[in-house]
Amino acid sequence: MNILDKIALTKIKGIGPKLSRILLTHCGSVEAVFNSSKKDLLSIPGIGPSAVESILSKTYLKEAEAEIEFIQRHQIEAIWIEDDNYPSRLRHCEDAPILLYYKGSTGLNPQRVVSIVGSRNSTRYGQRICEKLVEGLAALDIHVVSGLAYGIDVLAHQYAVRHQIPTIGILGHGLDRIYPASHREIATKMLENGGLLTEFPSGTNPDRQNFPMRNRIIAGLADVTIVVEAAMKGGALITAEIANSYNRDVCAFPGSIEQEYSSGCNYLIKTNRAHLIRNAEDLCYLMNWEVLPNKPEKQLVLLPKSLSRDEQKVYSFLSEQEIEQATIDQIAIYCDWPQSKLAIILLEMELEGHIISLPGKVFKLI
Repeated sequence: MNILDKIALTKIKGIGPKLSRILLTHCGSVEAVFNSSKKDLLSIPGIGPSAVESILSKTYLKEAEAEIEFIQRHQIEAIWIEDDNYPSRLRHCEDAPILLYYKGSTGLNPQRVVSIVGSRNSTRYGQRICEKLVEGLAALDIHVVSGLAYGIDVLAHQYAVRHQIPTIGILGHGLDRIYPASHREIATKMLENGGLLTEFPSGTNPDRQNFPMRNRIIAGLADVTIVVEAAMKGGALITAEIANSYNRDVCAFPGSIEQEYSSGCNYLIKTNRAHLIRNAEDLCYLMNWEVLPNKPEKQLVLLPKSLSRDEQKVYSFLSEQEIEQATIDQIAIYCDWPQSKLAIILLEMELEGHIISLPGKVFKLI
């Protein structure tokens, strides 16, 4: 499958990530999508006449060719959803982009990833929390993700650069610009140990509707989303809500009941949408990221006879792990199942007494 076809699919008006996946599922490949007849395309659920006309028009090919020229000139990677270097955590989200544009020096599948988000109008309280949090993460093998926006977002990137932590900025526009322009200097530094990632092609303006889309990537890339400081309305709470919908952990720092920019964090904690944390140590505890002592070499594990075939697959994977435990994302990636299916299987195994659930959506053999 050549890069022109991949980019061309994303250029078709009216075809977003979900419809693209439907097309690929029914047709089998991008080439097959473009070679399908009008009748075949109209028979696909969710694909209406206007979308079919856009597919058949071929007007997007010139735009795709121009995009290839741009990314080659600026040494940008176009990462397809089936590529090995596509972020595996994001791939398992049902609305994940089928194509990402990335410029950077670090991989997108590290051992641990945290997203740090918060108010654009950060206070001294939020700034201190963010600095201490990132400083506490420096001893971990971890990547910090945020949105390069004013306030907490850019501070998270700046502190990560200061402590030599790989950090990735998720953009709501194309890689032909940096928005806001005042963050160009930190964005350049991030390329040395991290990078910039977007689903939007060159020429895309930082329009308002792009940022909720950007926020789903921030949530989908990470093991946990941390809200440092936020009011009741804003992108940080949207990102937290998306992370919860992806069955990812969310953490929030509490604040004064009298402070506007702590009200969102307090709400998330009050409504059980986020774990309360005070520092990096609390985060490590919740995510089960403590350094554990080496265990003696395991002997061959015999599978319980009562397990179903799907349960055997999960049990076998956990038994192969050094400490017989794994996160729900690691299990989903190994089994190649949607999390909705996996959640039911894990619940059944827990009720049957084969596994236990630990903080951080970690599951361990009993």
